[in-house]
Amino acid sequence: MALSESTDRGAGRLLLDRLTSPLRAWLADGSDHSRAQRAAGSAFLIRVASAALVYLTQVMLARWMGSFEFGVYVYVWTWVLLLGGVVDLGLASSTQRFIPEYTGRKQLALLRGFLSGSRWLSMALATAIALIGALGVWLLEPWLKSYEVIPLYLACVALPVFVLSRVQDGIARSYDWINLALMPAYVLRSLLLVGVMAAAYAAGLPTTAATAMIAAIATTWLTTLGQLFVMNRRLARQVEPGPKAYEAGIWLKVSVPIFMVEGFYLLLTYTDVLMLQQYRSPDEIAVYYAAAKTLALVAFVYFSVSAATAHRFSEYHIAGDREGLSAFFREAIRWTFWPSLAATLIILGLGRPFLWLFGPQFVDGYYLMFILAIGPLARATVGPAERLLNMVGEQRACAVVYFSAFVANIALCVVLIPIFGVAGAAIAISAAMILEAVLLFAVTKERLGLHVFIWRPKGG
Repeated sequence: MALSESTDRGAGRLLLDRLTSPLRAWLADGSDHSRAQRAAGSAFLIRVASAALVYLTQVMLARWMGSFEFGVYVYVWTWVLLLGGVVDLGLASSTQRFIPEYTGRKQLALLRGFLSGSRWLSMALATAIALIGALGVWLLEPWLKSYEVIPLYLACVALPVFVLSRVQDGIARSYDWINLALMPAYVLRSLLLVGVMAAAYAAGLPTTAATAMIAAIATTWLTTLGQLFVMNRRLARQVEPGPKAYEAGIWLKVSVPIFMVEGFYLLLTYTDVLMLQQYRSPDEIAVYYAAAKTLALVAFVYFSVSAATAHRFSEYHIAGDREGLSAFFREAIRWTFWPSLAATLIILGLGRPFLWLFGPQFVDGYYLMFILAIGPLARATVGPAERLLNMVGEQRACAVVYFSAFVANIALCVVLIPIFGVAGAAIAISAAMILEAVLLFAVTKERLGLHVFIWRPKGG
């Protein structure tokens, strides 16, 4: 009997070893493909967790604040996201270009200078823009709605530290520190924001857009400073101490075209909400925003793959390995499209109960999700082509693509929102994303000779 039990246990262990050996081999594999897959997987899992937390945050804010105040908060925070994504002039993204380059060429003085200078320079730029923004709010106050003024001033306070967090995100990604890159901004900040707003609600404080902005500022500062402390300790172990050299002119020369790409990309992403504010009420904006954010998981797939692969594109390009770059990018397209398609189908299937969490009136936006889903799927068919172009020196061509898509989005919003309301904004953003995907495919084919589409011709 004992012999039989021992044999059974041995057979069970053997079966378990056979089942888990592919996973262990993948985890131990040091190839670029496996490392990128693990990084993308980690990024996606963090973003999924953050999606749940952000969704919970938005649901709770909508419940505590009501649709009107929540709509005001969404509008103002959108300005922080929009300006925060561009005022560093592209330095947050060019980290994934310069850090691999300086490391690969053993230019340690320039590496040390960039790690320090990129953060100080971006903070200085953001502070200057924040002061200009506050002056603009003061000058325009007679023409602004009274309930927007204080939240807009608070948005200016949030801007510098928000920008610092983005640059630190880019530095951490360049070293494959995905947890350090994403956890502070996408998980810890959401947890803290829910906690602060819950305390305010429990204490009977007014849960207005201004209260939410104050809570957002406090949590952003706290998480970013914590990220700064941990990053500096890791960099001290990663990069040996020594003199620093600065090439601010070269940094900006490379970064500004990337800034143009990201600026038009962010305008493309947020124009619908900003344009709706000109035509529709905060209540309608809140319903539209809830529908759009419910589909955020689809965009997280694209984000995760981009986060894990951008600096790899730079490494292949610097090494002159065109075949390796082409093969690696084909993998990146597959990692982007198929999970995006699966996520879209799941989210659309569960859309009604998700929207109901915000409040019964938010279910009215369910039909918008089907329109809004088209754009991210179109973008997923060409993978992170925008990152590829930026990392191999084609920033200007990429900027033209996003400028074209942005102009199309603005024109369509102006025409369609007055006619179709929030549905017009959804049609406009999806049509602009389709144009973006088509142009990215065409530019990459012409400039790099690469076929960047999920379906390839035979032999292509």
